[in-house]
Amino acid sequence: MLGGIFARGGAAAAVSDAAFVQAMLDVEVAHARAVLPPDAADRVAAAATLDAFDLVSLGAAAARHATPVIGLVDALRAASGVEEVHVGLTSQDVVDTALMVVSKRALLVILADARAAASALALLAEAHRATPILARTLMQPAQPTTFGLKAAGWMTAIDEAAAALAGVELAVQVGGAVGNRTDSAAAVAAALGLAEPVLPWHGDRRRVAALAGALGVLAGSVGKVAGDVVLLAQGEVAEVRDGVAGGSSAMAHKANPVAAISTRACAKRVPGLVATMLSVMDGEHERAAGAWQAEWETLRELLRCTGSAVAWCRALLEHLEVDPARMATNLSTILGDDAVAHNTDMLIDRALAAHRAR
Repeated sequence: MLGGIFARGGAAAAVSDAAFVQAMLDVEVAHARAVLPPDAADRVAAAATLDAFDLVSLGAAAARHATPVIGLVDALRAASGVEEVHVGLTSQDVVDTALMVVSKRALLVILADARAAASALALLAEAHRATPILARTLMQPAQPTTFGLKAAGWMTAIDEAAAALAGVELAVQVGGAVGNRTDSAAAVAAALGLAEPVLPWHGDRRRVAALAGALGVLAGSVGKVAGDVVLLAQGEVAEVRDGVAGGSSAMAHKANPVAAISTRACAKRVPGLVATMLSVMDGEHERAAGAWQAEWETLRELLRCTGSAVAWCRALLEHLEVDPARMATNLSTILGDDAVAHNTDMLIDRALAAHRAR
């Protein structure tokens, strides 16, 4: 019912139940190719197709064992006829690595949408580098600036948040029962396109916490843009219009800023999820009881919400309508006809140069 709002863009599909199961199968195949004879590994690979597995049954098994891996491995052994499947791995290896795989796939979409949103802002910054607008501080009229500089500020925030997210290391997890094995880590990492860590990270949750934090910063950056647009699009201000406008069930005259509202709605859900990921970093010993399990759905929801926020923000910015005449009128009304913005060209040029260099 609400997927159109909270599952916009490609990230939601990349972290779905089906995508997560496929990622776990991909991990098992990569490990099989690293440690089993070629013919056995080929049989595992041939059996590891999503349509051969019953997700409902796998979900029931996950509830019985507090892990989705036991039921999956049983089904994969039965389908492939290879009893050595999963030998040398533990459930945490498969889940952690699969989450890195789905994260990598989701980030491809999220970062592409972030780049597109920033590119739309670059066009606005260039087109409106000389368009005067009233700056507001503490929600009150301040001094003149330009809409081009405002757009450049939004662009830089998204660019830098996306760059930080792209720089988070997504590493394979191949530690065995208690995190003391690394023999096949390099081969599995290469097969899945992930980094090889110095040590297994069963009890070291910095990577997923860093990923969560970077997602939170990007979500906050697009949420900031959307919040400003909501304010600028108010009827009494009317300096911009959300090109993705929707109606009201009770007031026919309204054109609600749908893309901006939806961006904010998705972004607002992110900080609590980030807090959960930080709160479970202090798990017990080599494998946490409950804290580790809490990460699974939280991280997927983080990717889903952030991806949706960024996708909505892209739509918002690619269809944003700017009203320079209304900006000039509001500025003149508050500060007079002689109000002039200073020193924005140099800043806009600097921001655009940094954007183009990415």
